[in-house]
Amino acid sequence: MSSRSARIRSGLTRTRFRTLFAAIIVLSIAVLASGATGGGLSTASEADVPRAESTGNHTVITESGRAGTITAYEPDGSVLYYENERTKYFDVDPVEGDPLTVEYTATDTIHTEGPTCDSPPCARNVIERTDLQTGETEVLAERYEPQETAAEWHDADRIGEDRFLVADIHADQVYVLNVETGLIEWTWDAQADYPVEGGGSYPTDWTHINDVEYVEDEGHELNGTVMVSMRNQDQVVFVDPDEGVLEDWTLGSDDEYDVLFEQHNPDYIPTDNGGPAITVADSEHGNVEEYQREDGEWTQTWEWSDGQMQWPRDADRLPNGNTLVTDSHGNRVMELNPEGEIVWEVASTMPYEAERLETGDESTGGESAQQLGYESRTADESADESSGDGFSPLDPLIGLFDRIGAVIESLLPHRITNGILFVSPVWMGTAHFAAIGVGLLTLLVWIGSELGWQLSDRGIGMRSPFYRNR
Repeated sequence: MSSRSARIRSGLTRTRFRTLFAAIIVLSIAVLASGATGGGLSTASEADVPRAESTGNHTVITESGRAGTITAYEPDGSVLYYENERTKYFDVDPVEGDPLTVEYTATDTIHTEGPTCDSPPCARNVIERTDLQTGETEVLAERYEPQETAAEWHDADRIGEDRFLVADIHADQVYVLNVETGLIEWTWDAQADYPVEGGGSYPTDWTHINDVEYVEDEGHELNGTVMVSMRNQDQVVFVDPDEGVLEDWTLGSDDEYDVLFEQHNPDYIPTDNGGPAITVADSEHGNVEEYQREDGEWTQTWEWSDGQMQWPRDADRLPNGNTLVTDSHGNRVMELNPEGEIVWEVASTMPYEAERLETGDESTGGESAQQLGYESRTADESADESSGDGFSPLDPLIGLFDRIGAVIESLLPHRITNGILFVSPVWMGTAHFAAIGVGLLTLLVWIGSELGWQLSDRGIGMRSPFYRNR
């Protein structure tokens, strides 16, 4: 073959490769553009909040991610109340005797230097009470922290006329705060029972205490204890106000993920309702679960997930036997029946907690999964229940990228996936992340190929570092 023919064939080959590279990059951009301009989910303003399905009661949802919001739905699914004044909203509870008045914890990020913030960004935590019908809001307590990350109050439960049980992530403490006097009346410090070598990074985010609950179980030894969710220790513990942690009752173990993996919002079910049992959002495992106390041990009696489930952070057993779940990175709040079917669902941009009003604090009266005969269900057993709004020419391509993304996601640790989702735009899904990955990889290969071709044209070759002596 003449050198001229070789050059022509080489040019044709390069043109084909360039066309292929360009096509892959263009298709990747098209998938990304379809997500960014597709009018996807947003709760950035009240006008954007999606309508919910009908229920028998009001439902209130907090969001703590891309948009900090609190939204209350009427039983017919319309919006009763919406607020996005705070940076993040967390735990929300109805006020006893007035279910349409709620109390919640929220956090503001402070970006300017001042008397409450020497080195921005800092955090301002509040406990607020809001009448959902009138919109009247009262700040019951506030506290400033010198950092923004891992500085929130994720939970505060009222335990008296002026007293709240507070989960303080920054201090790694649980304490009783009198909102009338501003005094702390009782404190449990995690360092009293746990070494600082375990859990997360000390002192920046060691325990990440994200939930507290005063246990009321008349006649049981846990009555009067405080249930604490230590996320970074992968444990739910029970604290006796006088004796400290009751080690025999601890659910989970630090860094042993066969039980819990950085859980959120456990809910205690008392003996009268089939307990002792705990429903919990096992966040990094991507499941909601329940554990029953049997023969002195915690035994898993129920778990649920589907193909969309990603980083759940709340699961409450309702008095009607169903379970109300927030799926933070699945961008939805849903209600499951004992058969594992979704019977109510509403979209939400990274919800933190959901509360079904008129059913008591944390839905008092819900029975255990064992007593109700709950059926477990996992993602492998679940059919794909997602549905589109119509066919798009890009749908087959998005489906292809979605499958590629699913493979990539299966190779990554769950917490890395969640971290990426936490900082990414809400419209980005598996297909869009795959499109970015495929597009960038193609661009790198193209650049490498062009460099190789230029070196080859200049007569510069690459020799293997391995050769055989003759």
